[in-house]
Amino acid sequence: MGLGLLASRALRPAASRLLRYPPRHGLARAIGSTPERQSPEASAAQAQPDPAPELPPRKPVAGARVHLPNPEDAIEVFVDGYPVKIPKGMTVLQACEVAGVDIPRFCYHNRLSIAGNCRMCLVEVEKSPKPVASCAMPALPGMKIKTDTPIAKKAREGVMEFLLMNHPLDCPICDQGGECDLQDQSMAFGSDRGRFTEVKRSVVDKNLGPLVKTVMTRCIQCTRCVRFATEIAGVQDLGVLGRGSGEEIGTYVEKLMTSELSGNVIDICPVGALTSKPFAFKARNWELKGTETIDVTDAVGSNIRIDSRGPEVLRILPRLNEDINEEWISDKTRFCYDGLKRQRLNDPMIRGADGRFQAVSWHDALAMVGEVIHKVGPEEIVGVAGKLSDAESMMALKDFLNRMGSNNVMCEGNGKHPNADLRSGYIMNTGIAGLEKADVFLLVGTQPRVEAAMVNARIRKTVRATHAKVGYIGPPTDSNYDHEHLGTGPQTLTELAEGRHPFCSTLKNAKNPAIIVGAGLFEREDSDAIFSAIETIAKNGNVVRPDWNGYNVLLLHAAQAAALDLGLVPQSPDSIKSAKFVYLMGADDINLKDIPDDAFVVYQGHHGDQSVYRANVILPASAFSEKEGTYENTEGCIQQTLPAVPTVGDARDDWKIVRALSEVAGVQLPYDSVGGIRSRIWTVAPNLVSVDEREPTTFSTTTMRPNTNQKISPNDFGMAVENFYMTDAITRASKIMAQCSAMLLKK
Repeated sequence: MGLGLLASRALRPAASRLLRYPPRHGLARAIGSTPERQSPEASAAQAQPDPAPELPPRKPVAGARVHLPNPEDAIEVFVDGYPVKIPKGMTVLQACEVAGVDIPRFCYHNRLSIAGNCRMCLVEVEKSPKPVASCAMPALPGMKIKTDTPIAKKAREGVMEFLLMNHPLDCPICDQGGECDLQDQSMAFGSDRGRFTEVKRSVVDKNLGPLVKTVMTRCIQCTRCVRFATEIAGVQDLGVLGRGSGEEIGTYVEKLMTSELSGNVIDICPVGALTSKPFAFKARNWELKGTETIDVTDAVGSNIRIDSRGPEVLRILPRLNEDINEEWISDKTRFCYDGLKRQRLNDPMIRGADGRFQAVSWHDALAMVGEVIHKVGPEEIVGVAGKLSDAESMMALKDFLNRMGSNNVMCEGNGKHPNADLRSGYIMNTGIAGLEKADVFLLVGTQPRVEAAMVNARIRKTVRATHAKVGYIGPPTDSNYDHEHLGTGPQTLTELAEGRHPFCSTLKNAKNPAIIVGAGLFEREDSDAIFSAIETIAKNGNVVRPDWNGYNVLLLHAAQAAALDLGLVPQSPDSIKSAKFVYLMGADDINLKDIPDDAFVVYQGHHGDQSVYRANVILPASAFSEKEGTYENTEGCIQQTLPAVPTVGDARDDWKIVRALSEVAGVQLPYDSVGGIRSRIWTVAPNLVSVDEREPTTFSTTTMRPNTNQKISPNDFGMAVENFYMTDAITRASKIMAQCSAMLLKK
């Protein structure tokens, strides 16, 4: 390709000129003169080149955007003759993306560090003696980049031939087939045949645990998974062993990959080396129907895509949302889907005199509930919304019980006496993406790694990028970033509030301090005193200012924020202990011992979980993957689920069941459609109908909350989440989550 090609290119124009004119015989030479040659001005005018034609505007690749904070620092480069303005520090590959040119790559990923070891992104740069790796080469002012020349094409073809040299021809049996970068790029940039005739090398497969399947012979050593584990997940589980043809990706001393984000290596692996173990050999990607929805297993509201075939959910993948989960999701979100088809409630059931359940029609079940509810007093009726409830169902439940004369409606996880007066007192005021602006974190009674894995990933990203300091008050925890363990309980909190702790100076000297309070503190008897002390710390540390509100509450469940917005606050904190009629709408984690033995219990939900054993009547409801529902995440962003699969058996949407029951009970609710119930929600909490928007808080809880006379208990803070993999009815029904719990949590 080197000297021979260059020589042939240099000689080709000369040869064409020689062939253009017939050879002249004899010594005669014609001499001519034209007016242009006689006039110097005319010849100068003719010598000026024609103005360059205007190139049509190009669309950046995958919606790539350029932010120029200081236009003076922008530089101009030329990609295939097209001028592009980019900020200093951008690479050649990023400049090409802005110019609308998609450069092939395997090892480069825009959220990981640059490795530059696959060489697939080679381009030609003017005045460079050989093709350069565009992912690692910084763009310089005036640089002329050529992406479509014969030299660049030949270089990519050669790289692809080397990559395929040892790659097995597994495409017919590989789960990555149909969505494989190696397939796509070998078709687009590879040769039509290979010249390698020797024996291909093979590699022993590694055991990474119950979630990630490995076929390491397919690995092309792009090291994306190694960089993800080290940089994003914060675990040193994966590494490169050996060199040359013996280079392998593996774990140290046969260790499993224990990170809560391990499933993301499946998405970033460009070949079929790392695939989903539960999804293995289940379906091809072109057979699946994708539904864009959100996750409800925690309060983050990660954006996901549910892939289904017929009535069954076969896998869950992340969707890009820079403000919430970027392009990652936790393992619980990704692999809990098999719980959606196990232990489901199919038909309405009534417990007979012998204690056994028998299936009945909807008419009979609702008639029985309507008859019993009229036999008890209004103050003896209690409703509890579960942690997976949507805003529509909670609004319907509250309206129904209010019409029955009861104000005792509550939500799981919000405690006995929640303060729902000011939104700033129970949401994350900085926002999840806004945490990246903080330079000091104070974590109080929260373990983000198990409570909200995507918030924890954002904190780790900030600590790595800006060396932000993290102080932590709570039980000993396994964190994946440097932090200072200040104490285990309220005693440390009191010292901070009174300014006696060394960490106070760190908070005061910070530019943007952030306090993150765990929602597990809602369940404490002294929660008001705890929050009062935290607000004193916020005042003293200048945490809340007109330009920055660093006071954050990290919620645990998908229903909590919307429940507090809608006012699901019980009139009496201990009303459930004296109740005669208890309506449990998906509430599986309440203490069943608090319910009196003579109480009539209605359980409305989608899984046969813990509360079913106490129920007198069971009403089957649809899960989040089968209905359209509104949820508010921990930062106050409103999002909606969409139905991906049909409902199971005779199940119905939660709000429709409550609406039908209200009619049977003689207190008919004034809406019978999703639009009607959302109009009702708009009158109570208008922010809940602004989908994909985050309504900022108006008042700060640190200045508006009334003083409390409560005393702080000396008891240490506890763990809000004991088992990361089993936190609700869906994950507890999941076989995959049970395997993870058994294998990855054993000490």
